[in-house]
Amino acid sequence: MRFKAFIVMAFAATMLSACQQEDVLDVSRLHGKPELRLTNATLSRMKALNMDRNSPIMIRIFKEEGVMEVWKANTSNRYALLKSYQICAWSGMLGPKTKEGDRQAPEGFYDITKAQMNPNSRYYLAFNIGYPNAYDRSLNRGGTNLMVHGACSSSGCYSMTDAQVQEIFALANDAFAGGQEAFQIQALPFRMTAENMARHKASPNIDFWKMLKVGYDQFEISHRPPVVNVCNHAYVFNQVAAPGQSFNPSGACPATSTPPEMAQAYAAYQAKYNTDYAAAEKKYAGYIWNEPTEAQRKAAVADLKKKSTDLAFAPTGNGLQAGKLVKIEEFQAAEQQRAQTEADKALAAAAIKAVEKTKRAPVPQANPLAPAAQPTTASVASNVPENRPFWKLWN
Repeated sequence: MRFKAFIVMAFAATMLSACQQEDVLDVSRLHGKPELRLTNATLSRMKALNMDRNSPIMIRIFKEEGVMEVWKANTSNRYALLKSYQICAWSGMLGPKTKEGDRQAPEGFYDITKAQMNPNSRYYLAFNIGYPNAYDRSLNRGGTNLMVHGACSSSGCYSMTDAQVQEIFALANDAFAGGQEAFQIQALPFRMTAENMARHKASPNIDFWKMLKVGYDQFEISHRPPVVNVCNHAYVFNQVAAPGQSFNPSGACPATSTPPEMAQAYAAYQAKYNTDYAAAEKKYAGYIWNEPTEAQRKAAVADLKKKSTDLAFAPTGNGLQAGKLVKIEEFQAAEQQRAQTEADKALAAAAIKAVEKTKRAPVPQANPLAPAAQPTTASVASNVPENRPFWKLWN
């Protein structure tokens, strides 16, 4: 039984590189995939928002809330929020994906072409996010098969219910049919408001998020997906390279300019943001946001389910519900205690490893308690004086 359990665990460990998670339900074995279609409610909302069925779409993801939004262009080519979906499962914590197997759902700006859509996925329906993109590759970040898919299970992906991903797939297919070559996904840690940025200012990811925020802000201003480029290992948004120059993800940025309308609107937006941020800093002075781990989010879900049997909860939880504000002094004390515990664990592990190594390869040593060697007959005989009787040697 122990050997069998070991084999199962080893197999599960090999599945962590992408979305091949051990608890996935293969829904394709249970029922066929229906023809892609939109609900009457979605079609009615399109009509109310002056959207053509085949107009372009864009997706925004907010990890902390566990929300996926589909935005769609109206007849004025401005994007409006068409529908929000609760993400069924996402793994890891806030922050970018950096390597294969880290269980992190990606953050950044990604383009989805028709070639990335997989209607035959074993996770019902799926499309590849496009990780790693040019920015990720410039930092030598890796990972494969990062998806938005059904089946409600994730190991680095954004997983939806089958009904949700079916409608998202239908919206994408309609946009491709209308001529959209690729739709943009903005995968973000949270809504990048002054309040949220101040709450997360102590995060080691804050500089990365400030970079993403420029693209977030420009979409908030224009309601059009920003034009995204990468240079000097950084995202740049809505920038026009000087004639004869281009963007190199790993090279120096070219001379650029910002369209005047965007520059003016962004300056006004940033001025209000700075005022709001100063107020938020005062609000959170002396406190720090203790971001929950995936395990803590799942525990919060279990606790909520005990209190209410009428509500459905995403299995990997909501970061806002599981996280909490704590005083900086309390946070530092807890971190010091955790660090000490981790150090103790490391020392214990090193000691155990040293003992095991000794057991595996013992080194023969002389026994300090062994009796002294006795002289042999030959050695005694060699010291016997000539012509002396044997019995008189010790007299």
